[in-house]
Amino acid sequence: MSANPTSPDPVLAGYRKSIDNIDAALVHMLAERFRITQAVGEYKAKVTLPPADPDREARQVERLRKLAVEADLDPEFTEKFLRFIIDEVIRHHEQARQG
Repeated sequence: MSANPTSPDPVLAGYRKSIDNIDAALVHMLAERFRITQAVGEYKAKVTLPPADPDREARQVERLRKLAVEADLDPEFTEKFLRFIIDEVIRHHEQARQG
């Protein structure tokens, strides 16, 4: 017997509401992170530091991979997600450097 698509499943609706709340929190957290990294980029440009810091990036990736394992999250996914963010931050830092 299949569920009637016109009557919402309350269990599924509850899960989806939680997912929507988490997604909203992620967006706000990313926005705050990028506000801070924008300030870092402006500071680096002002004091002529390079946009990227490969040593710190490697330490962050390793730290977050360990956290992912502890949280029962795929560390490969976590690294890809972090690398995506790092690449975007570096792009912003390069733009800040160019003025």
